[in-house]
Parts: sequence; C-alpha cells; structure tokens
Amino acid sequence: MTAFTIPAGVLPEHRDLYYGGAWHTPAAGRYITSAAPATGQPIAAAPVAEADDVDAAVHAAHAAFGGWRRMLPAERGRLLRRAAEVLRAHADELALLDALDTGNPMTMLAGDARFAANGLDYFAGLATELKGETIPMGDGNLNYTVREPMGVIARIVAYNHPLMFAALRIAAPLAAGNTVVVKAPDQAPLSLLRLAELIGDIFPAGVVNFLAGGRACGEALTQHPLVRKITLIGGVPTGKAVMRSAADTLKPVLLELGGKNALVAYPDADFEALVQGLVQGMNFTWAGQSCGSTSRVFLHASIHDRVLEAVARLIPERHKPGLPTDPKTTMGSLVSEAQRDKVEGFVRSALDEGARLVCGGKRPADPALANGFFYEATVFADMRPDMRLAREEVFGPIMSVFRWDDEDRLFAEVNAVDYGLTGSIWTRDLATAHRAASRIETGYVWINNTSQHFLGAPFGGVKQSGIGREECFEELLEFTQVKNINVKLAAA
Repeated sequence: MTAFTIPAGVLPEHRDLYYGGAWHTPAAGRYITSAAPATGQPIAAAPVAEADDVDAAVHAAHAAFGGWRRMLPAERGRLLRRAAEVLRAHADELALLDALDTGNPMTMLAGDARFAANGLDYFAGLATELKGETIPMGDGNLNYTVREPMGVIARIVAYNHPLMFAALRIAAPLAAGNTVVVKAPDQAPLSLLRLAELIGDIFPAGVVNFLAGGRACGEALTQHPLVRKITLIGGVPTGKAVMRSAADTLKPVLLELGGKNALVAYPDADFEALVQGLVQGMNFTWAGQSCGSTSRVFLHASIHDRVLEAVARLIPERHKPGLPTDPKTTMGSLVSEAQRDKVEGFVRSALDEGARLVCGGKRPADPALANGFFYEATVFADMRPDMRLAREEVFGPIMSVFRWDDEDRLFAEVNAVDYGLTGSIWTRDLATAHRAASRIETGYVWINNTSQHFLGAPFGGVKQSGIGREECFEELLEFTQVKNINVKLAAA
C-alpha cells in the first residue's frame, strides 16, 4: 500500500518537551517513533519524559503560579479565548494529525478541536464567577469565604481524543488561577506537541506545560509534592494506581474512568429513532474506544427480535472499517495491536460462554487494511449477566444485547456491574422515563438520546467510573479551595 503523504504544516516542528515557555530535550535523551495504527507507517518521533523532566516542568509551573493567580480573572479569560480562536483556525490540520496518530476517522475528529475551543470559551466566561459567601455571625463579626486556586494541576489525558482532552481540560484550572502540566497519552502524543506550538506562547511562561511519556512520567506527576491535584481520563486500573500514588501526598484526584454502560429500551420506544440511537451510542466510529459507549443493550422482549434484525442490517452498512485519512471512512482502527488482541479475547470468551454472534467478530478482509489494527463492528445476542463480556469494559467495537421482560430484574442486572458512567433510556412515556432515570446507577443519563455532551451539563461517573464532574461549573470549583476569613470588628 502506498504510504500516505502528510501535508506540510500538520506535524509538529518541535519534538521535545514544552515547559517554562520553552522547548527542552528530555533529560535521558529518549525518543520513540509514533506509528499510525491504521497503516503501521512511522509518523514522527516524540519525546519521553522521565522523573527529572517532570520535576523541571512542575517547578516551572509552580514558579509561574504566583503571577498567574494574581492576574485579573477577566484577563485570564481573554487569553483562554485567544487559545480558542487558534484551535478553530487549525481544526482541520489537528484532526488529520490525530487521525494519523490514533486511527480514528479524520472527518469525525474535526469536531474535537471545535468542541475544545467551545470549552475554552465557556470557562473563560466563568473566570469571574468564583465567588465566596458571607456567613452571619452576629454583631461585631464579619465572616466570609473566598475561593482560591490550588497551585499546580496535573492532567493525564486519554488516547481516544488526545487533542480535545488536552485542550479542553486546561480550561477550568487556568480560569480558576492554577497552572497546568498536561501529560499526553503515550499511544498518541503528537497532537499535544502541536498544541504546545499553537497556544503555548499565548500564556505567560510556565502557566501551561506539555509533557509526553509513559508510566514513569505519570507516576512522577502523581507523586510530586508540588502538584496539588491530579486528574486522569483513563481506565479503572490506572485510576486506582493514580489514587494510590496520590495518597502519599494527600493529593485530591479527579477521575473520569471506564464504563460498561447500559441502553434500556421499553416497548413503546420510537422504533427508527431507537435503532439509530443504539448504533450511534456504541461509538463504532471510534472502534468503540469511548468510555461513554452504551455497550450493553437491554431490549424488551416484545421488540427484541425486530430491533436486533434492524441493527444487524444497519451496522455493516454504516460502519465499515476504513483508512482514517479517507473522507468517506466512518469507522477507524483500534489504537494498538494490544488493544485488538484484547478485543479478540473478548470475542472468544463470548463464543465459549454461549453468546450468539450476530455480525462482525473478525478482522476485515480488505487487503488495504492488512497493516492496521482494524476489527469489524461486532454484535452479540443471547447475552447473560454472568458472562465476561457482560461485566468487563472492552473499549472496543463489541455490543452486547440482552432480552428483558421484568423491570425489577432488568435494573438489578443493569446495576450489577462495578461501573456507573452513562446510561440511555428509550421510551415515549414521561413517567417511565423519569422512573428509569432514577433507578439506573450512573452519573449521566440520556433519555431518547446517546453519546452527546453538553457544555454546562456535569459529566462524570459513580462507583468505579470515576470521581468528580467535568464540562460544567462544578469542574471550575474542583480546582479551588475554600478559605474562611473572620473579622472582629471594633466596638462602636
């Protein structure tokens, strides 16, 4: 297959670490070549930060904190808006870079930079809204609270939307007056380097800092005494490791972790809308690599067969794996060979445990995709709650379909997993919708919808799907600490 020619201006010119307003060679001199998971084609070298690099970056952020926290909130907001303008201007090239580095379709990734830009604007507008309270104490006392920034915030982002997560997740801590160190996903680090080139010099030196590296980089961030809060978008095992490591310095954490999310369809659901939403909710576009994917589908027995038949026809038509740089592609590749091996292991276990394969279940036959980590959109039916596929997160393109006819048993099975990120309810009856929303144990619920995020609406999980809320005013508060001040007034 002919190698894809990368247009000028897409790849980052700098291949080093960015902190303190400048580019720095990794202390150990280590670089890795990032390769396209869809083709195996080498893309570019990326730096590998170790503990010494983390220490230098954190100290740079700490040194910048005093000046940044004293900057007028409206001025911090103005700089965030400038960064948003830059992201919009470069959205298409950033989408192409992430498509190459992650295997996700370029046309779908174009929205990532724009959503991140909208988030920067959103939090820029909230920069002046961090207000305290007055507390009645009787005559002779004035008691009030103020919200203050915490200091250096470390943000570790995931590989499925690397540019969007890196750009969007700096907004709330910066608006609140903190400085930030962002760690790129080791599977897809290149768009973070390009982001540093585009927006790094908008902010004072040391306010935003960007690192790339592996486990050693992440562990050094979680353990550093000058990092005041650590955040992660990732899997549950990584979240637990971060939390354990942060405990030594009593760092608070904000974790957006995995999901085994349920879509529940009642008999009166709009048939066509349900079928469309069911396919959309699985996020096959990203090869199922999305923590919010509704990967467990519970269809009422009265509509089960008809819906499943329609889904089995629609999925292969809509989501056929293809090269991410092709504008017609609607489903990309998995990010790595290890991730594809994991998916194939789940398919084998489902078959061994008696699930029925409805569609997919194999690598695509197209020779143009032979060098990539592609896997077909896959659906299993006749699922049972005790199956491995019913309990564990795959982070791949596998949908599991269950049949139900008793509402109490339904929600017992829906809530039996350790996860609680998103849920989707499909019904035309208002009372049924609200009753179901109250019974499902998740942090985020769609009714007659799936997959959409809304700035201002708190996103986050319960149980082992995470701690804290993002994309909302509560996220801004996550990066502040409350100080109480009591003033003893002189006697009249």
